[in-house]
Amino acid sequence: MLRRLLVLIVPLLVALVAALGVPLAFAVVQGESQETYLDRLGDAGRFASLAENALASGRRTALREELFRYDQLYGIAAALISTDRTVLESSREPFHLTDPDVETGLDAAFSGYRGEADRSIWPWEDVDLVVVEPVGRDSEVVAAVVTISPTGGLRAAILRQWGLLALIGLVPMLGVVAVAWPMSRWVLRPVRTLDDATAAVAGGQLDVRADEVDGPPELRRLAASFNAMVDVVSRALRRQRAFVSDASHQLRNPLASLRLAVDNLAPHVTDDAGREAQRIAVDEAEEMGRVLDTLLAATRLDSASAAEPVEVDSLLATHVPGWRALAGDIALDVDVPAGLRVLEPPGGLGSVLDELVGNAIRLSGATRIEVWGAAHGDKVELHVTDDGAGLAAEDRKLAMRRFWRAARHQNIAGTGLGLSICAELIASAGGDLRLQPVEPHGLDAVVVLKSGGLDA
Repeated sequence: MLRRLLVLIVPLLVALVAALGVPLAFAVVQGESQETYLDRLGDAGRFASLAENALASGRRTALREELFRYDQLYGIAAALISTDRTVLESSREPFHLTDPDVETGLDAAFSGYRGEADRSIWPWEDVDLVVVEPVGRDSEVVAAVVTISPTGGLRAAILRQWGLLALIGLVPMLGVVAVAWPMSRWVLRPVRTLDDATAAVAGGQLDVRADEVDGPPELRRLAASFNAMVDVVSRALRRQRAFVSDASHQLRNPLASLRLAVDNLAPHVTDDAGREAQRIAVDEAEEMGRVLDTLLAATRLDSASAAEPVEVDSLLATHVPGWRALAGDIALDVDVPAGLRVLEPPGGLGSVLDELVGNAIRLSGATRIEVWGAAHGDKVELHVTDDGAGLAAEDRKLAMRRFWRAARHQNIAGTGLGLSICAELIASAGGDLRLQPVEPHGLDAVVVLKSGGLDA
């Protein structure tokens, strides 16, 4: 989160520095270029004054020597050009007049004007600065002085000033970032601790609390509200657990006494109608016991612990013998890769598979049941497949609802809570339980759980 905040702040700072720095960079280019141009123009003007006197007197030796020394000292080529574009004197041989800037400057000079004075030289432009100064005035122009200056020094000076501007802009930006870093950490630390506390509470650790001391006042109030909420939830769960314990104790004993009393009636019932009524009473008492067990299991869902890794093959080793005994003549095949691990749902993966296999044995009318599994990336699928009558598409949608039972199963022992409880247990571990058809007939109960990794 801190990095994301800085990602937002830094581009804004860069944009602000750029908004201020770019115009300054343009001003630096214009200022340096103008200063260099005026310096060269002053030199060209001095040569033009010397050239006017030299042409009037016919003695150009001093001018030639001055041009030569100027070139030696500054590395700037200079020449005196007549109106017929003939080089009268120059600091170096040959002196080329074919450069477009030189031609344009000579055209303007021989017309009595100076060339363009607002040329800006950019650091990436490897060009020469051409200055042309007319010798004479207006219609009396008799020649022109041309100077051709390399711009390496000018471009280097511009780059140095640009670097200085960048440094001046970078220092406050780094200062802001340096201040924003601890400030952001101070602001976001309560958010991180609140996020950690939320994750811990979601994992079942109801004794975790958020930090109400550090951070801005708004976040401290948020942390206090969060802690108050966790306290309320914790108290509600404690009351729920107490209710489950009390209900288990208060209901089981009377139910056991009722079952015992009904069983004790058997020797005292002599007619067939009485024995049938007594048998029905026994069955109803057993059904009440099963309903009580499933209701208590459903009530415990919200107080179950977090998912933990479990080895599937070790778990199956303890459950398969019981499944085979329950299956009787039904063929039961188990094919799960060795070392396969999953995040076990709270309440145990074994109880979920017991329910699914038990349903297939009791309700499907199958002759063969297969329990198999496979890993798919970070997910593991465990299948309980039978070749029985299966369920219609509409029934498969309703099967996860509490107390729902198919029409043909109404006279078979059961409460209609098993699948719904299994679905909630698996969902609490981040998995999924779905029912899908098998061709040509049958049902496939698929348990999808997060992988716990493979053993080495």
